Amino acid sequence: MRNTVRRAWRTEGDRVEADELLTLVADGDQKAFEELYAVVSGPVYGLVRRVLRDPAQSEEVAQEVLLELWRSAARFDPRRGSALSWVLTLAHRRAVDRVRSARAAGERERREARRARPPAFDQVLEEVEAGLERERVRRCLDRLTALQRQSLTLAYYDGYTYREVAERLSVPLGTVKTRMRDGLNRLRDCLGGEA
Repeated sequence: MRNTVRRAWRTEGDRVEADELLTLVADGDQKAFEELYAVVSGPVYGLVRRVLRDPAQSEEVAQEVLLELWRSAARFDPRRGSALSWVLTLAHRRAVDRVRSARAAGERERREARRARPPAFDQVLEEVEAGLERERVRRCLDRLTALQRQSLTLAYYDGYTYREVAERLSVPLGTVKTRMRDGLNRLRDCLGGEA
């Protein structure tokens, strides 16, 4: 009886074939499972691969889905949809669960790593060093000519461009560039000398 029914499935398409095969799998028919596996394994793997993108993980999840299919075939209700859509729903859920699990594990590891590692710096030491550095820069700026200091302050502290500095100081652009270049050279020498 089953052999004649199976031949009819082949001519009616995958939907009827998968529906009937899944019903037989629910009764424990291993041969029906082999045939169902052949029908749905490609679509299952394809769907899982699109979600996970990793071929090795996709194979693993697809295998889990097909094993689940063998175990839970009795839960299939043909009145609620086709066997193929039910199987693909199982596959999609399992793949999404894997993605969520991986993200959650990664987040747990990042939180644990943040808790386990000591602070990257000593805040008090960092503030003291920054204060000392600012004082060194101030002393070196004081050694520049007034015009060099003014040009550099407008450019580096106030954020003006060369052209804007030239306009604010009412001097040619070339003069501003020269002042700044000379001032930067003197700053470099001063800061290097005090290091």
